Amino acid sequence: MAETKYFVVGGEYADTSFTRMADGREEERYGPFDEQAAHDFWRKITGQTVDNAMTRYVIRPNEEVEGRAYWVVGGEYADTSFTRMAEGHALEKYGPFTRKEALEHWRKVTGRTVDNAMARYDVVGEDELERMEAEGQVS
Repeated sequence: MAETKYFVVGGEYADTSFTRMADGREEERYGPFDEQAAHDFWRKITGQTVDNAMTRYVIRPNEEVEGRAYWVVGGEYADTSFTRMAEGHALEKYGPFTRKEALEHWRKVTGRTVDNAMARYDVVGEDELERMEAEGQVS
């Protein structure tokens, strides 16, 4: 598995909701860094801009910066091999999400099904979802 790389992203925003860049400004992106180097750079750049309340920088994993998509898939299975859906059940698919959103959704659905030993949900990326669709596991 490839090591996760990180970017420091941000800049000057229009207001402190930090949702829209200030007029004439574009989002700045620095990296990729390993995790420690990203934190070190973040400390440096936020230290340089501490006097501007409209400036904000955050550390993002490369998958978020690159816009990778994730899905939560699963449901009720026929047995604990988790290879065949229970009768009357289809594989559920939720998404696309960012990785963070997918993990939040996964926590919700697994929390609702925690008492069902036959229920299982996983977070999958686009490649895994495409493989599952090709094999007819999900539509």
